[in-house]
Amino acid sequence: MSRTALIGNVTAMLEDAGFLVSDRCAVRPKSFDVAARRDEDLLLLKILGNVDALDAETGAEMRRLGEYLRGTPMVIGIRTRDEELKPGVVYFRHGVPVINPDTAYDLFVEGMPPLIYAAPGGLYVSLDGDLLADEREERGWSLGRLANELGVSRRTVSKYEDGMNASIEVAIQLEELFDQPFSSPVDVLDGADEVRDSEPTPSAPEADPDDEHVLHVLTSAGFTVHPTARAPFKAVSEDEDSPATRVLTGHSAFTAAAEKRARIMSSIGEVARTRSVYFTEEDEKRESVDGTALVSCEELAEVTDPEEIRELIRDRARAPSEA
Repeated sequence: MSRTALIGNVTAMLEDAGFLVSDRCAVRPKSFDVAARRDEDLLLLKILGNVDALDAETGAEMRRLGEYLRGTPMVIGIRTRDEELKPGVVYFRHGVPVINPDTAYDLFVEGMPPLIYAAPGGLYVSLDGDLLADEREERGWSLGRLANELGVSRRTVSKYEDGMNASIEVAIQLEELFDQPFSSPVDVLDGADEVRDSEPTPSAPEADPDDEHVLHVLTSAGFTVHPTARAPFKAVSEDEDSPATRVLTGHSAFTAAAEKRARIMSSIGEVARTRSVYFTEEDEKRESVDGTALVSCEELAEVTDPEEIRELIRDRARAPSEA
């Protein structure tokens, strides 16, 4: 299956599951292919045939954008160089959760989250340690008795009951011993934070020198500006007086390619519930493109009151929908 067809199939599946899906980010650089929202769940999705194509820089950018936009970065893919991705299993690439299309269908359409995740050494599950302890005590089994049944140490059983994750083999043994599952679902929509290695969000890249004057004006106007490296926009800007207000920010000469980028920003903004603004190097007769505000750098240079910049963006950019 071609990547274009795969993206189309995933997009259709998400729409059937009730997600609002953005236009495809058919520009470069791009750290994700589509944004999708259902209620309060926002996804930033990279869709790949071979998930090994996700490099460290793109993974870092996806994680940063997830934090800036209050969303979950995620990869939906089919295989690695060595094997097909297994259904019902969450993998990780550079800190980003990865699932195959069947797992995505189960999660988003059927409401069945995965129970298994891959980590160095094999496949694992997150155990409900309290339930395990209750069932063991109800049977009158000591830690040692259960350890003997599982072929592990007493200390290991104690750790399972304290919340340590277990191999899938141990999870199967426990289910057979007690005739019930002890596995807890992997919360993919929260980035699978409870099972992936804990890592801080990667630091933001330096701003492009060509954008510094625009970003400086935004900073002076009371925005916290997060430069991006591989997104369809140059920065995500947060209003310090209203942290929930975020603005996707672009900047360049306003060519046909820039207009295409502005339209994509509008589509992403509609899904991510942000405004978007494109700063142009020349005057434009239009004040917006599909909801993305157009502001010339000459206009920007003439603004002295920070509130005027906010008003320019509010007046010209489409307000985010809360629906």
